[in-house]
Amino acid sequence: MRFYFLFYLFILGSIPTVQAQLQAITDKTDYPFWINLPNQEVLDNKAPIILFLHGKSLSGTNLNRVKRYGVIRAIESGKEIPAIVVAPQVSSGAWNPDKLLKLLEYVQNNYNTDLSRVYVCGMSLGGYGTFDFAGKYPDKITAAVAICGGGNTKDACNLATLPLWVIHGNRDYIVPISASKKMVKAIQTCKPDANLTFTIVKGGNHGSVERFFREDKIYNWMLSQRKFLP
Repeated sequence: MRFYFLFYLFILGSIPTVQAQLQAITDKTDYPFWINLPNQEVLDNKAPIILFLHGKSLSGTNLNRVKRYGVIRAIESGKEIPAIVVAPQVSSGAWNPDKLLKLLEYVQNNYNTDLSRVYVCGMSLGGYGTFDFAGKYPDKITAAVAICGGGNTKDACNLATLPLWVIHGNRDYIVPISASKKMVKAIQTCKPDANLTFTIVKGGNHGSVERFFREDKIYNWMLSQRKFLP
């Protein structure tokens, strides 16, 4: 019996431990953030990056709030995303594109990433942040998904250079659909053949469109986009 007990302990000890893929990083960039790493095969072959920007209700100084909805919530519910997922937290106010760029560069400098596959997505305040970040730094981004947000039309011509998917519910009374329509119109005015998809969710309110983060559509769409690098 003692032999079997020792053998059992030996077998347990020989099983490699699986390290948690989700990690909080709080002291390296202006924004604290969650980072979730994909499997080793994806990392070994240069991983794409998906940057998720949360809405106003998740702002603050408790990083666990960022798990309440969106990409991190989807991952913790079992969704596997073959990319490095980065989910920062803003304490208050709007997302700052310059701080987001520093965060992106930190990840690119410290992980084996694919510079031709960098994506940003967000909803509500994060939708505004997506438009702002991609609009200021289109050369750093491959594609973007803005859900129930809005932006500044002065960025329209920069945004027109990127594959962009805009999603908004037609019964959103928090951020009215007119905010997305304004951006879509400005982008298409600048470049009529812009790679732009505008999805109007019939009956969708401000919260219900969060379901897109629990489905495969936006991830498949983002990860299919590649940027040509000279």
